[in-house]
Amino acid sequence: MVNLTAAIIGTGFMGPTHAEALARIGVQVRGILGSSAAKSEDARAALGLAKAYTSYDEVLADPAVQAVHLCVPNVLHADYAKRALAAGKHVMCEKPLAMTTAETRELVALARESGLAAGVCYNLRYYPLNLHARALVDGGDIGRLHHVNGSYVQDWLLHDTDYNWRLNSKESGALRAVADIGTHWMDMVSHITGHTIEAVFADLTTFYKTRKKPVGDTGTFSRGAEGERDYEDVSIDTEDYGAIMLRLSGGAVGSLHVSQMVAGRKNALRYEIAGSKSSLAWDCERPNELWIGHRDKPNQMLLKDPSLMAPNAAHHASYPGGHSEGYPDTFKQCFRAFYDHIAAGLSGDPQYPTFEDGHRQVALCEAILESNRTATWVRLESEE
Repeated sequence: MVNLTAAIIGTGFMGPTHAEALARIGVQVRGILGSSAAKSEDARAALGLAKAYTSYDEVLADPAVQAVHLCVPNVLHADYAKRALAAGKHVMCEKPLAMTTAETRELVALARESGLAAGVCYNLRYYPLNLHARALVDGGDIGRLHHVNGSYVQDWLLHDTDYNWRLNSKESGALRAVADIGTHWMDMVSHITGHTIEAVFADLTTFYKTRKKPVGDTGTFSRGAEGERDYEDVSIDTEDYGAIMLRLSGGAVGSLHVSQMVAGRKNALRYEIAGSKSSLAWDCERPNELWIGHRDKPNQMLLKDPSLMAPNAAHHASYPGGHSEGYPDTFKQCFRAFYDHIAAGLSGDPQYPTFEDGHRQVALCEAILESNRTATWVRLESEE
């Protein structure tokens, strides 16, 4: 790893997560910018950083910073990414890349013209067993892909008193559950199978048309003392649940359901990939186990062990067999791929999710919204 320095933009759930992962791979984080000077300073002190920035312009003008990590509300992503590229900074952006495909197409073009590294943080690809699953598919172990099915469910918005900025479509976009967590699933299965999603049929539901917003700050996944807070009623125009049928390249089909209102499911992403020879199943709440199903011989349960895994999967597993790796490690490995590409002079194909991948997920979100509105199959336009 060459000597690189980054700055973090955003002090919420993701900002400190990015900072911790960067420290683990030896990338210096010079400073952090929050939505106020006080938040910048509090985060700087908590993370032990050198600088609390007072404005985004100050970050972009800092010659000591080569890369920025954008961990701000979705509505800011396009503008902040554009300005960072113009300032000559590499960009790692939290998903979604932007609010519309008009914005993401522009960002893809700007990234290509800039000659800079431009990534989107679809970090869940980097659970080592997901990389091994991709190697099994690439090696022909599952045969011809028939279908892929799964879900991504959580419970942090189960109650009508649960509130977060992601519920506000002006800040997060017209899709919420699907865009926030469903795109992780769609990116993951496309990456593992090598098949792109070409058409969707979606049904979206909002169970709480009105929620009670606590007066004051509300952080992601936070819980307050409900009986001791004041609330205001707010209208909700984003979905709590989505069911989506999929048509993939090569004739494969699939389905996905997404919800943030499944009691007891804290962060449960699951997939089952069925092929003509064998099948694969994985659950991110048991991330160090990959089930491999067979018709004519006993099934297998592969426990994460670099000595038993494909080379690229082993490369992204830092600990030996029997030593679990989890959610924080996916950020570490995603950023490792990003900064290794920079260190290599951007030679070769990027091994991290790019702005093109970010654009594809926003295009899927727009197609899902259109399908829900029209109750029809919607085919994604080719970007060729």
